[in-house]
Amino acid sequence: MAGRAVLVSGGAGGLGAAAARALAARGCRVAVADRDLEGAEAVVLDCRRFSSASFAIGVDLATAEGPVRMVEEAAEGLGGLDALVHCAAIAPVEPFLEPTAEAWEAALLVNVRACALADAAAGRIMKAQGRGGRIVHVTSAAARMALPDYAAYAATKAAVDSLTRSAAVALAPFGIAVTSLSPGMMDTPLQLRTEEAFARLAGRSDLDAFRAERTARIPLGRRTDPEEMAAMIVWLVLDAPAYMTAARLNVTGGLDKD
Repeated sequence: MAGRAVLVSGGAGGLGAAAARALAARGCRVAVADRDLEGAEAVVLDCRRFSSASFAIGVDLATAEGPVRMVEEAAEGLGGLDALVHCAAIAPVEPFLEPTAEAWEAALLVNVRACALADAAAGRIMKAQGRGGRIVHVTSAAARMALPDYAAYAATKAAVDSLTRSAAVALAPFGIAVTSLSPGMMDTPLQLRTEEAFARLAGRSDLDAFRAERTARIPLGRRTDPEEMAAMIVWLVLDAPAYMTAARLNVTGGLDKD
């Protein structure tokens, strides 16, 4: 499937950026979408070492029109659409007994609604093309854990797991496979900000020791990084069997136990 046209949301940093670069290195034409247009454009410069057709899209996925516009702009600029990789996410941290409507709304809009609207828009385009396609959601081990101070994020990622199954069934007649990747503790700027917030809520000032204790919970004894998880996204987009759909790929070092 070299040369496929792929849209990556949340592509300005972290896993999204690593996935965009890795897909471009495999010959894909990549549209890198993010609220941070400058960051997305920086990632595109890396992608263009392999694919001159790659370009950036500035988008606010919390808006009603953003997800559909993103998909349509990607398909127009890439000359079609073969895969959607949805990495964009909001991860608020707040005490369970002190939730804010703003945090919940932001997480629901970006993590769930935008994912659903983008899936439907991509599905329509792929159906019309008549050559199938792939959609990959990034979920989280948090979806299956009890995390009181991370409730909005965990709940929305559980919704993404559900959406993966629903989209897979809806799009299967058109040869479109829908899967999700659950990364483990992954060293990204978002992960660091999250752990800093967790540490503050726990009254901990020794962030390094706090992070080391969290790492010790991983059976394999180490964290992952965006490049390792990007390789899994590339596999789901380009190499996974066509018969694989509605699947949740658990790559958490044993933290999330199937």
